[in-house]
Amino acid sequence: MNYWLFKSEPDEYSIDDLAGEPTGQGRWDGIRNYQARNLLRDQVQVDDPVFFYHSSCKQVGIAGIAQVTKAAYPDPAQYDPQSPYFDAKANTEAPRWYCVDLRFVKKFENPISLARLKAEPGLAAMVLLKQGRLSIQPVTDAQWNTILALTK
Repeated sequence: MNYWLFKSEPDEYSIDDLAGEPTGQGRWDGIRNYQARNLLRDQVQVDDPVFFYHSSCKQVGIAGIAQVTKAAYPDPAQYDPQSPYFDAKANTEAPRWYCVDLRFVKKFENPISLARLKAEPGLAAMVLLKQGRLSIQPVTDAQWNTILALTK
């Protein structure tokens, strides 16, 4: 099992949006960074837990937990000319972009702020704090447990 941190701008898709999905799960799509795409496509697996991180907003930080319910599959938005995620170079024989499905698990009563994460010595090597712009990031077992302890 792998642990992950997925970043989203809450005005695009928030933890509340995921929690409110009629089917109980939602598609994590729109990834257009090759490094994030490769992680999503090659390493993210069904049942992997995910920290849901809100970025580019007033309360930046980890808002809750989700779980992967469907492994990587071609992102349908890449083929839709009406989508902001359309990619004219993508084709069904050789997809360029992938997405996964997530299930809502838990919303934190108090999101764990970026400042709080930076203040925690055990998280100094976390990808979020080293390469902050990456939207799909691995989290180690120790980092996962440290962050969960911060929610108590």
